[in-house]
Amino acid sequence: MINTNKETIELLNVLLADYHMYYQKLRNFHWNVKGRNFFELHLKFEELYEDAKLKIDEIAERILTLRAKPISNYSSFIEKSSIKEASTDLIDNEMVTSILEDHDIILKQLKLVTKEAEKAEDDGTLDITGTYIADLEKTSWMLDAWNQKP
Repeated sequence: MINTNKETIELLNVLLADYHMYYQKLRNFHWNVKGRNFFELHLKFEELYEDAKLKIDEIAERILTLRAKPISNYSSFIEKSSIKEASTDLIDNEMVTSILEDHDIILKQLKLVTKEAEKAEDDGTLDITGTYIADLEKTSWMLDAWNQKP
C-alpha cells in the first residue's frame, strides 16, 4: 500500500508548478541570451531545461502513482508557483541570478514536500526529493561560482 496524504499531493502539485515556471524561464533565457557568454550559457540553459523537463514528468507521474491528479494548465502553474516570469531583456549575469533565486524557491518547496512525505512514510516521494535537492544544490553552487566577480 502506498503511504501518502493530501498535503503531500498538494505540495507536489506546487512543486510541479514551480518546475514548469522554471522550465519556461530557462527556455526564455536559452532563446534570448546575448553577449560574450552566449555559447556557454545557451548550452547551460538548454541542459537545465532538459533536466527540468524530465523532473516535471517524474513529479506528475509520482502524483499519479499516489492516485491523484497532477495540475496541467498554465493558469494553474502561474497561480500555484512562487516563480515568476522573467523579462526577455535581462543580461547574462541577471539571468543566472534569476535562476539562482528560482533554485532557492524550488529547494524550499522540495523541503516542504520532504517533511510531509516523512510524516506519511512515503518512501517513493522521499527518494525523488532527496535526489532533486542534491542535484539542485550542486547546480546552484556551480552557477553561483560562475556568477562571482573575478
